[in-house]
Amino acid sequence: MADHPVLKPRPTLADIQNYIGQANTYRAHRTDLLYCMLLLCEETGELAKAVRKHIGGKMDVAKPEAGGAEEEAADVFWLLVAVCNALGIDLEQALRDKEEKNKMRIWK
Repeated sequence: MADHPVLKPRPTLADIQNYIGQANTYRAHRTDLLYCMLLLCEETGELAKAVRKHIGGKMDVAKPEAGGAEEEAADVFWLLVAVCNALGIDLEQALRDKEEKNKMRIWK
């Protein structure tokens, strides 16, 4: 069996996007668009719950502890990249293109 892919130190967004694609393949994770999108929605909800806990919101203490905000944010990021990979989106370029549009907006 091949070694698990390694994320190099100080990666670019393109490096991260490539690493996540390789890691998902290595781990035999499903990478089809619908499945990744559903997981992204699920993990976004878990991040919202972690943020609610962070700000002192009431929680069901009888349920097992969920991951902290750091872990949930990482999961959301991972799955956003997986969705972009499934769509063939270069996330860095998409961000740059969108920021050019945002610069032209009038924010009030």
